[in-house]
Amino acid sequence: MSIQYINVINILIFLLFLLWRYVKEMKQLRLLCSGGAVVGDLSPFQQKILQQVTRTIDELEQQINKQKIDALERQDEIIAWVHEMKSPMTAMKLMSDQIEPYTLKERMENEWIRIHLLLDQQLHATRLSTIEKDNRLEKVALQSVVYKEIGELRSWCFEKGIGIEVDKLEDIVTTDSKWLAFIFRQIFSNAVKYSKPNTEIHIYTARDTKGHVLLYVQDFGCGIAAEDLPRVFQKSYTGTIGRETTAATGMGLYLAKQSAEKLGIRLKVESQEGVGTTVAIQFPLNNEYLKSYGM
Repeated sequence: MSIQYINVINILIFLLFLLWRYVKEMKQLRLLCSGGAVVGDLSPFQQKILQQVTRTIDELEQQINKQKIDALERQDEIIAWVHEMKSPMTAMKLMSDQIEPYTLKERMENEWIRIHLLLDQQLHATRLSTIEKDNRLEKVALQSVVYKEIGELRSWCFEKGIGIEVDKLEDIVTTDSKWLAFIFRQIFSNAVKYSKPNTEIHIYTARDTKGHVLLYVQDFGCGIAAEDLPRVFQKSYTGTIGRETTAATGMGLYLAKQSAEKLGIRLKVESQEGVGTTVAIQFPLNNEYLKSYGM
């Protein structure tokens, strides 16, 4: 009987010891996690863990800083390269204006447009990560943006016999004009690229029930397959039609979507294969835009 009594006492003492150690360790662990622990209050084992964790964090921070510096250097190099390319591009444009006959001049202008669009995509893709620093809130007349971009691609439209029908572009929206032009350019150039020859592209505005301004770009081209539609904004996704042409990069709509989200703009796509595609650019209300920027 006395042996059983001693065993019970030993077990109780052991359980009390475990409970005491648990409470003490948890208290120190909470202090350690909250950053309020004093090294002298920690056990030698915990001090070793703290030293190892601190050393690992310092090493990771150094690696992250180095990667950030490398990324910024690569970004600057790409931007510098794109700007360097603009000089020969400008020279090519001036020379193309003097070329005869007209058919050769038209072909050269169209190839110039394609190179210009690719360089434009690369420049904005590089700047996308810092769009918040390159963003200016202002009142923008949609008509001026749309007409300018149509003018830039007019020779491409002439080559394919595509007519542009513009209606109801009197709206003025609050956004960044440069990035809006880039978004519209990606959508409009896609409409031209995938339109059938001798068809039209309709560009018009409307308002939804909540008062949002919507800018529509509607083409009557090859359309988008139903299975491709949910993925048109994914990076490098070219879809069924894109695999049939080397001109598709899968970057235009992806960059347009990423840029639009930074500006509080929503993009919506409706399409039917063989019939055409309609892209809607939905602008935020003024209070929604200001709220998204914490104003």
